[in-house]
Amino acid sequence: MHIYYSDHHVLPLSSGHRFPAEKYRLLREKLIYDAIVEDHQLSPSTAATDEQLLRVHTAEYIESIVKGTIEPKAMRRIGFPWSPELVIRSRHSTGATIAAAQTALRETLGINLAGGTHHSFADCGEGYCVFNDVACAARELQVNHGIGQILVIDCDVHQGNGTAAIFQNDPTVFTFSIHGARNFPLHKEKSDLDIALEDGTEDDQYLTELNRGLSECFARCKPEFIFYLAGADPFYLDRFGKMKLTKDGLLKRDELVLSHCSYKNLPISISMAGGYAPDLNDIAEIQANTVRVALLKCGT
Repeated sequence: MHIYYSDHHVLPLSSGHRFPAEKYRLLREKLIYDAIVEDHQLSPSTAATDEQLLRVHTAEYIESIVKGTIEPKAMRRIGFPWSPELVIRSRHSTGATIAAAQTALRETLGINLAGGTHHSFADCGEGYCVFNDVACAARELQVNHGIGQILVIDCDVHQGNGTAAIFQNDPTVFTFSIHGARNFPLHKEKSDLDIALEDGTEDDQYLTELNRGLSECFARCKPEFIFYLAGADPFYLDRFGKMKLTKDGLLKRDELVLSHCSYKNLPISISMAGGYAPDLNDIAEIQANTVRVALLKCGT
């Protein structure tokens, strides 16, 4: 079992500031300290190729990112300043999800300790998302591995608008997003199934709605593969989440999602998606629980 990470490429943002690679390092350290995984199971990612990116993104958009010719307004929409390191990290984060998906085909479960860049559209990025890792991995599975219908379960607190738009009117990918109704993005795209929850939603209501959504997903589609975007940002202390889920509630969320997937005996690739709690140790604990549950429910 290999678990992939991409924070070996640190992203400078501005003088004295860096992309929060610290939270990814903390997650890796916690996974090892808590004996959830062993060090040799952690693998640095490789970069997504142009061919893999072009199955999802327009050539013009990729070129503008790679060469740094992207318009300043479009770069502000992404939220990072452009740099060569941004290009490297974005390719590797996408490559990590592709590798995790390929691992899941062989071993039932694959994990990317980052990823979940679901606000990236075919021709633009936004919300700290440059390339859409799950969309690129889904196309890789369909083109090179003969996978038919794919289910995307997105539990990040923000709607997966880019993923929804990329796969709109595409019956080979069923998109499900459970998210904050009044949270970013202001304009929501139409997923195959959207469950929009009010600010302040707590554990019990969230889990009830999630269970209903999962049941509807499997009633409406017959996936051969699942992508799960976990998201630590419904946590009640998250700076941008606006929900009131506890760590126990998020643990039960993971158990619920992964129990459904395990019952169906389907391969699953997991990306961590968002998490913005002020204490990075909270994020690491929530995400480590996701990995622990995944290995218990779906690991071989």
